Amino acid sequence: MSDAVLGANPCGWLRSRSFDMALIVGCFCLAIGAGAFVIQTPALFPLILFFDVWLLGYHHVISTFTRLTFDTDSLRKHKHLVTTVPIIVLILTVALAKFAGLWMITTTYLYWQWFHYTRQSYGIARVYEMKCDPDAKKSTLLAQASIYLLPLLGILHRSHQAPAKFLTMDLKVLPVPTWLLYTVLLLASASVLWWLIVQVMDYFKGKRKVAFWLFMASHFLTFYVGYMLIDNIDHGWLVLNVWHNAQYILFVWLYNNKRFGDKIDPQHWFLSWLSRRSFFIGYMAVCLTFSTAIYFAVSKALGVYTYALVPLSLVVFMSVNFHHYIVDGVIWKVRKKETRRNLGISSS
Repeated sequence: MSDAVLGANPCGWLRSRSFDMALIVGCFCLAIGAGAFVIQTPALFPLILFFDVWLLGYHHVISTFTRLTFDTDSLRKHKHLVTTVPIIVLILTVALAKFAGLWMITTTYLYWQWFHYTRQSYGIARVYEMKCDPDAKKSTLLAQASIYLLPLLGILHRSHQAPAKFLTMDLKVLPVPTWLLYTVLLLASASVLWWLIVQVMDYFKGKRKVAFWLFMASHFLTFYVGYMLIDNIDHGWLVLNVWHNAQYILFVWLYNNKRFGDKIDPQHWFLSWLSRRSFFIGYMAVCLTFSTAIYFAVSKALGVYTYALVPLSLVVFMSVNFHHYIVDGVIWKVRKKETRRNLGISSS
């Protein structure tokens, strides 16, 4: 039987060794490579950022809509997420910019994207853990501490640096005293060490949770490099952003593919046809075409290249990001039976 069978498998691959290695190791190497490139050649940061936003950022936002709008059942179930919620988010973002200033949009983005990236990482780690052990349905204190404390240390470290700009935009960060930073450093170090000890014990008990271990290693290293090792806030953010975007694109495809069992469903013809393994390149091309067309049209409509309208463009594009964060918080809850079933990690 294939990897789609519900329950555990020896190494915990979600689909196959090759796919999961691309999801874990491939995305990590792509992110670290991008970071190393801009550190070596800072003048090329705008170019690398352009390709990241175009090929991964836009694409990863549009990937969400394959779960919301590409079949009638999903659209019916999530209609408020694609109609009412975007309008509310846009109104609130405009109000925030008008009454607090554009710096508040940048600051909100800095901290919300940190939480969003961490939550995605936590969710994928839980999926890998449950793939190895279907009975591990409750998140333990160790799991939460090991996932959250290192990213928390990272954002506190970035706040302690108190950068005045983020991606050329004005930024104000929360004040972080040195004692708090060192306290979280001790807690984060202890949680990672504790996690490593438990995994070594599991190894000697005969548990070979290879995929889970690899993903957790990529989590630790990416957040450490992005927030702690790289001093430049923009270059560090690029590492995390590339990692997050590439990972998300592959994970959404995996969900759609496993949902339909790699077959064409007559009731959801378009999405199931698009999500077949044999059409993987076509799926990516279709999503990239959609994302490019939509963002290009919005940019032109806003006059994004007109300096006077840059603040408006910032507000609109940030509201798209904020809407994406809200949607993801709703549709990707691993505790939902439908989510677990479609990912092949639980039969209940």
